[in-house]
Amino acid sequence: MFATNATHEGVVSSMNKSSHQAIPWHLQIFTRMKSHFFLKLTGITLFMWAFFAGYLYLLKNPVFPVTMMPLTELDIAVGFKPDTIFLYASLWLYATLPAGLQATRRELIYYALAVGALCVAGLACFLFWPTAVPAANIEWDQSFGFSILKGVDAAGNACPSLHVATAVFSAVWLNRLLFEVGAPRIVRAFNWAWCVGIAYSTLATKQHVAVDMVAGAIMGMLAAGLSLTQSALLIRQNLVPIETERRQES
Repeated sequence: MFATNATHEGVVSSMNKSSHQAIPWHLQIFTRMKSHFFLKLTGITLFMWAFFAGYLYLLKNPVFPVTMMPLTELDIAVGFKPDTIFLYASLWLYATLPAGLQATRRELIYYALAVGALCVAGLACFLFWPTAVPAANIEWDQSFGFSILKGVDAAGNACPSLHVATAVFSAVWLNRLLFEVGAPRIVRAFNWAWCVGIAYSTLATKQHVAVDMVAGAIMGMLAAGLSLTQSALLIRQNLVPIETERRQES
């Protein structure tokens, strides 16, 4: 997957060297964000609505017997940290960033299909293999926000953790997009730190166990690697049309 990223970054670097070299990276991000803004806003809203409709239905109506996920030493070592609920909730901002940074309608649609495939795969896992985390001896009402969180996202739909899968998928794509605009390494490092923080929060909020987290990370990494491989092939095959489209839609 990392070799794929290197290949893709080489393609992107040669593509953008002449056209974007003189434009500061933060201005490129602003331009990308405002490109097709209302399409992105509408698409992200509808996507999340459709995802949560399926997610909550499977959570409340498991088709098969629910498997309880095992606790590991890591789960015991990571105690309950109620403040990490903010990191946990930040996924819903973080996951919108790769879509927001897509420069053209064609790239936006491709990304939507890729992340949609990831979510469908996760929901399929929950359909055919319902899982849950063991009940924790915690007074949820005593911690800020947890009564709401538990009312929406209960202990089911545990493995793989789609929270972690989506975070990792977003991190890999964001790394490529930030490279594409020439963002400094510290910005790209912050991207990975945010992803790690979200993954950690799934354990610290006791929404998931370590097995869920690892399975979600593998799922997200595989999905990102496969989608970026196909994206790199499309760029090589349609180099001029995509660059022309970017200029026209920026």
